[in-house]
Amino acid sequence: MSFPALHIDTEGSQGQDIVLLHGWGVNNQVFSPLKNALQQYRVHYVDLPGFGLSPNIDGDITQWAQALAEQLPQQAIWIGWSLGGLIASQVAINNPESVAALVTIASSPCFMARETNNLTPAWFGIQPQVLAQFSSQLSHDLARTVERFLAIQAMGSDNPKSDILHIKNLVLNKPLPTQQALSQGLDMLAQVDLRATIAQIEQPWLRIWGKLDSLVPRKIITALPNSDNIEDVVIHKASHAPFISHPDAFLGHLLPWITKYS
Repeated sequence: MSFPALHIDTEGSQGQDIVLLHGWGVNNQVFSPLKNALQQYRVHYVDLPGFGLSPNIDGDITQWAQALAEQLPQQAIWIGWSLGGLIASQVAINNPESVAALVTIASSPCFMARETNNLTPAWFGIQPQVLAQFSSQLSHDLARTVERFLAIQAMGSDNPKSDILHIKNLVLNKPLPTQQALSQGLDMLAQVDLRATIAQIEQPWLRIWGKLDSLVPRKIITALPNSDNIEDVVIHKASHAPFISHPDAFLGHLLPWITKYS
């Protein structure tokens, strides 16, 4: 299957390849605050399908992950925020040759909360009715729906209004995401469950969490696989976007870790 070319801004001509995948509703400009700190590397700032300047790609997370793996260098360090972390994890599982090391930021292998059943305990995440409400609102007011989701991401932060404004100012110089891409992304947040397969990830894996995150509660850490290749970092006053709200603390953990695997 051939995929349309995604929009990827590559900066730097030498050093370790690094891939950055953004979250739902935004585009690669959300990572602008990290550019100076990463300038010694060859960094690929990706617009996910249908976001920013990238065309839509039909299908689900499997097709998106395959398109990314085909269009980006192998043996890169993949860094994914929120939905981007879910997709980067899927790439690490399906295309391990693409991923030398993995960083997930405020990301879960299963974003939607699940109730207890006979086989599995309760799982903490976004309430199903919240995602259903966003899905129903997409066709009525796309821009407002994205804005409401950004507001939820900042809940719990020391400065939620400042964080939301910062994100909006970064990403609004690109077109709004397509309705198809937003719908596909919401479906991934609602339906994808990688809990049974993430144990296959053998690459070095840094998981960064915000202690005050209302979308991805840090309490899920104890329910996730824990092995010698995995390191967890909790940024104590951060919410869902720690690289926006607490960049110094975030980079203080990220940069030394990248150095170890570059």
